[in-house]
Amino acid sequence: MTANITILTISDTRTEETDLSGNRIMQLAHAHRQTVLSKHIVKDDVSAIQASYQQLCTTGCDLIITNGGTGIAPRDVTIEALQSFLIKEMPGFGELFRWLSYQEIGAHAMASRALAGINEHQQLLFILPGSVNACHLAVETLILPEIDHLMKECKKYT
Repeated sequence: MTANITILTISDTRTEETDLSGNRIMQLAHAHRQTVLSKHIVKDDVSAIQASYQQLCTTGCDLIITNGGTGIAPRDVTIEALQSFLIKEMPGFGELFRWLSYQEIGAHAMASRALAGINEHQQLLFILPGSVNACHLAVETLILPEIDHLMKECKKYT
């Protein structure tokens, strides 16, 4: 099954040229024969994140992968902006991600608020940290290996 993916990078500092995490997600998706419909960058602002997210929901995508703004710093507002759009959370994603991250980076992993779930459009939403290594870990180890199963489960909501 091929997934239609959109990527949203959330950062006050990233540009198309410096969006290494968004580009890594796109590379991994292509390597696994998935379709990337679009990739966007938005500032760390709740209203801007929500507006971009809602626009992406109308693109016919199966899943949206965000990166950035999941830590505990004052400017990290991605969770606050997007969590309310989830009708069903997948807590196992965040738990597994933090466990795998802990194995790589140690106790720093506890500051990650990575999250995933299903929105009202039956689309998967994965909210990832902004680090390239974190995005690689989440996409390569957790998301892409389970994409077929997760997409089939989402369709049960229609």
